[in-house]
Amino acid sequence: MQTQIQLTGGDETAEFAALWQWLTSERALAGTVKVVRRPAAEDELGGALDTLVLALSSAGAVAALSRALTTWLATRRADVTITVKASGEVKLDARRVKDQDIAPLLRQVLRAPDES
Repeated sequence: MQTQIQLTGGDETAEFAALWQWLTSERALAGTVKVVRRPAAEDELGGALDTLVLALSSAGAVAALSRALTTWLATRRADVTITVKASGEVKLDARRVKDQDIAPLLRQVLRAPDES
């Protein structure tokens, strides 16, 4: 399953780099995380790095991503929002979502389309 993660808020460049580093350091996610660059606008020299794409091939990888994102959001001091897209879409706000609420939301959006 392909999963996309986008981030907004705070110092977006620093937060994006921190999230990328956090996810790539997770053993269960090793080799599944790549950065996608959006096309450059007319007034830009190059496209921004704005999306992380993960190729999740097992329930263990989905669970690892859910745990990693829950923990990462809990460590944020800035008002950061991540959008996770897979079989659905969910936006998670580091300041407004309680830890116990994050995991069920992520499991729901990361569920394979044939799992109901």
